Amino acid sequence: MISPRKPYYLCGKREFSDSLRAVKSLQDGSVLAEVAYADAAAVERALVGMTDSMPIMRKLSALHRRNTCEAVYTALLKRAEEFAWLIAQEAGKPIKTARAEVARALTTFRLAVEESTRIAGVQLPVDIDERSEGYYCIVERVAAGPAVFITPFNFPLNLVAHKVAPALACGCPFLLKPSDRTPLTSLLLGELLMQANLPPGSWSILPCDVQHVPTMVQDARVRIVSFTGSVKVGWELQARAVGKRILLELGSNSAVVVEPDADISQATSRIVPGAFGYSGQSCISVQRIFLHHSIAPQALKQLVEKTSALRVGAPLDESTDVSCMIDQDAARRVEQWVRQAVDGGAKLLCGGHRDGAFYMPTLLTNVPANAHLACEEAFAPVAIIEEYDDFSQVLKKVNESPLGIHAGIFTRDLFKARQAFETLEVGGVIINDVPTVRIDAMPYGGVKQSGLGREGVRFAMEEFCELKTMLVRYA
Repeated sequence: MISPRKPYYLCGKREFSDSLRAVKSLQDGSVLAEVAYADAAAVERALVGMTDSMPIMRKLSALHRRNTCEAVYTALLKRAEEFAWLIAQEAGKPIKTARAEVARALTTFRLAVEESTRIAGVQLPVDIDERSEGYYCIVERVAAGPAVFITPFNFPLNLVAHKVAPALACGCPFLLKPSDRTPLTSLLLGELLMQANLPPGSWSILPCDVQHVPTMVQDARVRIVSFTGSVKVGWELQARAVGKRILLELGSNSAVVVEPDADISQATSRIVPGAFGYSGQSCISVQRIFLHHSIAPQALKQLVEKTSALRVGAPLDESTDVSCMIDQDAARRVEQWVRQAVDGGAKLLCGGHRDGAFYMPTLLTNVPANAHLACEEAFAPVAIIEEYDDFSQVLKKVNESPLGIHAGIFTRDLFKARQAFETLEVGGVIINDVPTVRIDAMPYGGVKQSGLGREGVRFAMEEFCELKTMLVRYA
């Protein structure tokens, strides 16, 4: 169990404040803890601490960085069930899904252990003409500087891990602002970081009011900003973070295409959890389903049957497949969006009703092109279905979205798989699975309005490092 009052972590030390915010359980509404909120003075101290620790962090050996990541991994492994319970409570994530998130976070930190010793540079031949004879060049990767991380509620551990683990692996001090909805998981991670032998001042975890975010991202001492969240907020932050390295992991309305040569049963069995896992509150949740007309009746029948079979229940119930949304406002919003689509001529196949913060898994067809569900990110347990005839045309249809993180294509045709890869304007094309799949080792991120840069430990480390050149004249 967690303590009734939770401190924040300022420069690696626990601190309390007079400003306390209650975090409630989405299981039963009880107060899980009161969280101390940081003020402007604490933010400034965190920025000073990161700046002062940067020279020390840059000099840490690969062994030290590896041991740091390994210490966090080992401590997380021992407390895995505690983290899963907490994620289920404060994020409303079904407990079996919460356990899967913890398992992924363990993989993320294990990758950081491995990659911390692989930060390689290059010896570059530069004696390529008469002017440069007698020179040689060494290029190394060095930590770019202090980082600010801003994370959302939907993956309160693994999305934090995808920022913190690479920072530890390459030696970047950081300030983490977790979501107001799910700060407890980040603060529990802080307990593990305290055991990791990090230099004083090199890290802070500060729940705080959003008014302090501009100060964090605009401060000249900050060199890296990594944000995961909404499209609107992400691009507003990018405009403020002038002169900094910025990574944006934003929203999408991911599409999946099912070709007639695909295994229909397998495809529908993957699409349903891809659309409705964690109530669709994932930026790569399946939102748009395109079925070839020749297999549409069969696929539609299976999708409706499998969606209707999902068990909706409390987060800590081991049998729950779909639990509540993050709050009633989110559920009311999707209720309005579905009503708008139906009023515009959409056909409701299943679901379509709300009970408090619960919204039933919902499938629709014939959704108007201008409806919110068709052109914006739903971030909810709702998916829309459309039939198509021509593969090239459906790829164009997928590309009509201004968003693009992943797309999924079910086909056995290698040529169509390659055509999709070359045509689709997304960060990743998933063949014979849903766009909801993310392997934590691979590069991950979006194009168009869905973001900048790439996560995945190795690739995030490249974003967090900069190249530094030593040119030597020896003759």
